[in-house]
Amino acid sequence: MRLSTRAQYAVRAMVDLTLNSNGSPVSLREIASRENISLNYLEQLFHRLKKGAVVLSVRGPGGGYLLARDSASIRLGEIVTLVEEPLAPVACMDEGKKGCTRGDVCVTHMVWQGLGERIRGFLDSITLADLVREARGEEKR
Repeated sequence: MRLSTRAQYAVRAMVDLTLNSNGSPVSLREIASRENISLNYLEQLFHRLKKGAVVLSVRGPGGGYLLARDSASIRLGEIVTLVEEPLAPVACMDEGKKGCTRGDVCVTHMVWQGLGERIRGFLDSITLADLVREARGEEKR
């Protein structure tokens, strides 16, 4: 199972935004340059992040993006959920499907459901502030 580049790029861009903001908006062009991510791709990601109330946009000269909340309150699971399709470790658990194609829930269903819950729990256990501290080489408080 592999997350798409959307999740990876969104998390990297959010860490970059947090590291380089210092209370001022950061342009997507700057993030794109530092992170080597297509500007067009970042625009799509930040549209979703803004819609999810994780970032705010500032228009005009000197405009760009800011965090909508403190980095300690933004969890990786939230970022991933905003930019990814629903996380389901196997196809029969995709949203909108009624379960296994076998008609009944198969005996392994609880394994896949548990795996999905653990993945979501792991992502929710890490905050943007945690990653920023890691990037700065600081110890966890």
